[in-house]
Amino acid sequence: MDTTQQAGEPGTAERRRRELLEAADRVVLRDGPKASMNAIAAEAGITKPILYRHFGDKAGLYQALAVRHTDALLGSLRAALDAPAERRRRVESTLHTYLAAIEARPQVYRFLMHPTEDSHGGDTGFDVGRHSAPLLRRLGEELAEVISERVDLGPGGERLARIWGHGIVGMMHAAGDWWLGERPCTREELVSGLTDLLWGRLATAGDRADGPGF
Repeated sequence: MDTTQQAGEPGTAERRRRELLEAADRVVLRDGPKASMNAIAAEAGITKPILYRHFGDKAGLYQALAVRHTDALLGSLRAALDAPAERRRRVESTLHTYLAAIEARPQVYRFLMHPTEDSHGGDTGFDVGRHSAPLLRRLGEELAEVISERVDLGPGGERLARIWGHGIVGMMHAAGDWWLGERPCTREELVSGLTDLLWGRLATAGDRADGPGF
């Protein structure tokens, strides 16, 4: 398999990187947090040094995968927030979108949010636990931006939007993690309960006059 970029072929490196990420995705879907660089290199049909050449190290590959999946999730969440519906229905739809995403690809979720259970060292898995907080912060900031540009929260609204954004993401993550592990109720029941919890002030806040509405 060709592993070098030929001169005069713009986009070859980007295409190769995308192919390697797709190979990594297949391993993550199979192995979850125990996905290893050795397994990913084998799936891609290359040697591990070539994989390092593209991503630097495990952390570099993890970050690239995290960006790939977080971008996709954020796109889906924004689409749910932009859908034409009354406000409570859009809140429910956004929660459904998040929970459906982690339910559909639980191994990817565990890879991104949980450290590997194997602690014996060697190239057995990714130390992902220390990387999950930045992903949640990014989701929190993105949601805060959506709230700030749409909902009139009065004086100090931008600061309150950040409080809400990070609080909602923390709630979704903790509740979703518990639900995915135990399945104590249906997704619909969880969404309804979380929406009831969120609904308080959000139900009475008006749309920003200069915003797209919420």
